[in-house]
Amino acid sequence: MLMSLVTGRGPLSKDPAGWFSPPVAAGTVYVEPHPRRVQALRGEHAVIDTEQALLVHRPDRPLSYAFPVDEIGDLPGEPVPEAPGYVRVPWDAVDVWVEEGRRLVHYPPNPYHRVDCRPTARALRVALGDEILVDTTDTTIVFETALEPRLYVAPSLVRTDLLQRSQTSSYCNYKGYATYWSAGAVGDVAWSYEDPLPETSPVRGFFSFDPGLADVTADLPRA
Repeated sequence: MLMSLVTGRGPLSKDPAGWFSPPVAAGTVYVEPHPRRVQALRGEHAVIDTEQALLVHRPDRPLSYAFPVDEIGDLPGEPVPEAPGYVRVPWDAVDVWVEEGRRLVHYPPNPYHRVDCRPTARALRVALGDEILVDTTDTTIVFETALEPRLYVAPSLVRTDLLQRSQTSSYCNYKGYATYWSAGAVGDVAWSYEDPLPETSPVRGFFSFDPGLADVTADLPRA
């Protein structure tokens, strides 16, 4: 889930939701100071510990840190052309990345990324063949930067007797670990966040459904 400025429908992506006036040049890279404590650990030893990192927003690439070259020790570093004297350290060059006490997975958190969970009366109906899994207007809509909005629904409104927890899991730096659910032969038709990060706590344990795997009719905002 790499998004916000440069991917998804972000303003510097290939398919922005809005427009600039006047237009910005294709391939524009945005670099900014990131005054948070960033640590990189090998075992229990910090090989980077700095408040001098930059964030590099490069179109259609994951958000990345850039560090002063004299702060990375013997770690591998790739020069950042847009920030002379700074280098990018590969994510897998260390065991653990930490930002202000939060362990990170996959990529840095984006300061422009936001998750809003709002109770709503938007209708959601989910069917698999002749079985109706959900049919309600008691939903929560989740607006997440650069992504299409989605409806989530409380488990009391879902035919959970038809769902089985699968072995699939994923992680998002804004929502936490997702649990996936199958329905009969249809794998990973739904997901939920059993222990979400604070931004997503209103949908703790709620279900959302994959419209590519089930017949989903959702009353969502028009693009």
